[in-house]
Amino acid sequence: MIFKSSTADVPEVTRVPRHLAIIMDGNGRWATKRLLPRVAGHMKGVEAVRTIVEACVQRGIGYLTLFAFSSENWRRPEEEVSLLMRLFVTALEREVVKMHANNIRLKVVGDLSRFSAELQRLIAEAERKTANNTGLTVTVCANYGGRWDITQAASKMVAANPGVHDYTEDMLAPHLAMAYAPEPDLFIRTGGEQRISNYLLWQLAYTELYFTDTYWPDFDGAALDAAIASYQQRERRFGRTSAQLAGDPN
Repeated sequence: MIFKSSTADVPEVTRVPRHLAIIMDGNGRWATKRLLPRVAGHMKGVEAVRTIVEACVQRGIGYLTLFAFSSENWRRPEEEVSLLMRLFVTALEREVVKMHANNIRLKVVGDLSRFSAELQRLIAEAERKTANNTGLTVTVCANYGGRWDITQAASKMVAANPGVHDYTEDMLAPHLAMAYAPEPDLFIRTGGEQRISNYLLWQLAYTELYFTDTYWPDFDGAALDAAIASYQQRERRFGRTSAQLAGDPN
């Protein structure tokens, strides 16, 4: 399926976001606030993922994209990175069977070459197992960066079009890591920070942004509904005027 680009065309606007993108921030601070090790926050964050996946299914959201590990997160303490990798393995082993049983498709995007052979194998198996599912598509961005995504897409575009010197959006778009999904309608960042942190830089061009102080482990269905309610109050113009949206040609 080919999806409309928000800069080349006007995408369909739906009352419930078709595609929701989330930066799951605040796991470590949630744990520190409770005098727990940071890994406890990450473990609790996995439970929150399960809750939001279920909430998205219930609300009819078609695509959920989660920023699990950025290309910059390797700068964190080695022990924490190691624990995150083990948690990723455990989550794949435990959750994929449930996702498959609920007709959920799982995709993992990013530069996976830096991960262990075991983790790469589990990712490939999970994607293969759920590939034909037709319900919610859950994408996990792991060792992902927006600049990496654009760079790798540009390299593939050039290789696929030898001798061409004038490139277009349409030529680049199929090579982006998430070419299989529409652009996000709503972006949510938990944890109080208000930046996009090298996340989906191309895809967020006209996405509505929502920031909340709620730490990710506490983000639940009610918190999601508050974000969607905010989204429903937005006027999505895609470069047009309010008068045009109201049907006034002037």
